[in-house]
Amino acid sequence: MFDMRPVGYVIGLMVAMLGLTMLLPFAVDLANGNGHHSVFLQSALLTFLVGGFVALSCQTAKVKGLTLQQTFLLTTGVWLALPIFGALPFLFGATESRLVDAVFEAMSGLTTTGSTVLSGLDGLPMGLNLWRAMLQWLGGIGIIVVAMVFLPELRVGGMQIFKSEGFDTMGKILPRATEISKQISGIYVGITLACFLTYFIMGMPAFDAVIHALTTVATGGFSNHDASFGAFSGPLEYAAVVFMILSALPFVRYVQLVNGHSSALWHDSQVRGFLMTLVVLVILFSVVLGYMFPRSWEQSFREALFNVTSIISGTGYASVDYMVWGSFFVTMFFFIGLIGGCAGSTACSIKIFRYQLLFSATRAQINRIRNPNGIFAVRYEGRRVSEDVLNSVMSFFVFFTVTLGVLAVLLALTGLDFVTALSGAATAVANIGPGLGDTIGPAGNFATLNDTAKWLLIAGMLIGRLELLAVYAILTPQFWRA
Repeated sequence: MFDMRPVGYVIGLMVAMLGLTMLLPFAVDLANGNGHHSVFLQSALLTFLVGGFVALSCQTAKVKGLTLQQTFLLTTGVWLALPIFGALPFLFGATESRLVDAVFEAMSGLTTTGSTVLSGLDGLPMGLNLWRAMLQWLGGIGIIVVAMVFLPELRVGGMQIFKSEGFDTMGKILPRATEISKQISGIYVGITLACFLTYFIMGMPAFDAVIHALTTVATGGFSNHDASFGAFSGPLEYAAVVFMILSALPFVRYVQLVNGHSSALWHDSQVRGFLMTLVVLVILFSVVLGYMFPRSWEQSFREALFNVTSIISGTGYASVDYMVWGSFFVTMFFFIGLIGGCAGSTACSIKIFRYQLLFSATRAQINRIRNPNGIFAVRYEGRRVSEDVLNSVMSFFVFFTVTLGVLAVLLALTGLDFVTALSGAATAVANIGPGLGDTIGPAGNFATLNDTAKWLLIAGMLIGRLELLAVYAILTPQFWRA
């Protein structure tokens, strides 16, 4: 049996730090004088004390590195523990949330899924709306670190291909994670500040600008308005698109840009693939929208650009109820949500690089069939891709499809209709945000779903955010016997 204390030490520290962050919405509600501030004070004290005691009890096991098994447990354990404590302000607060609703909202926040069970957002205490946005913002930076440090080490879903970027962490997980996160955190904060200033200068109220800056850069999509980004139709939609795109690109490239590698971003095949896919989809949507509905071409282009960018990046904002656009657009949005952004960004879903590897492997296989005596290697950015990377990518596609199908069937068994069950499963596993249909579509939310369905979706959000295999690995008997 391997030592669990190093894992407990790190998780305890992170839970304690989460408790400290609750003091910010506490201060906001205290200054606002709405009487809700005591909820955050109680939650902060409980979270900080529990996390602190766990860290103190495990501090004798501090080590310079973690074993592979400990790293798997840490990666999953953090994303289990933080939503539980992040749910406390919802559980104790003015929303009168039940346990399942509180955990759902916190898990959706930290995984930057953006699905919500809350309504009447415009009337919620300012601190609670700020806390929802903070959960997504904290989850966004956490996702980047996990994607660039832990998942490549765990050889999950083909992510090991990015170990060649100078972030090889074998045998020194935590120290190396600290070094990387320091560089990325500064850029993350800088983009968030730029987003806030842009929103504010363009006319968004200061508090709204804070909320939407936090959730835009995290590609999370939580808003403090029931109308989501529809409350700010017009030029602000273009500003949001810019920052959603920036947040869906690999942050490691920004680090390289800051360090003087001016061409690092465009030379990344992920970036080119993501931007070209986005351009094609926006043109297609704009043309069809302009043809089907009597509106200006600018409005068609703006609504297509905003909503396609929001869904493909996994942000989940909605500026209009695109369910009324017709079945073509609804079907397209379903598949667009399964594309995702770049690895090492705050974006979610399958990710562009996996499709690129899949297409490259397919092309090589077709060439082998046409010319059995030829040698056709699968390449990515000019480098030959090893068999273990390809196997990992193919396994990811299989597990993603199976997980999506099983979760959809289980949701249907709870009484949900076909569209709600399928799109609900997709929005959870791909961490997209809104689903499809009248219930969980862009004009609805997840509040009316039964408790069993909500717990299933919570599990789906966790599994999807950690790239599936990182969670499934610890469920195997072989993992515990290793």
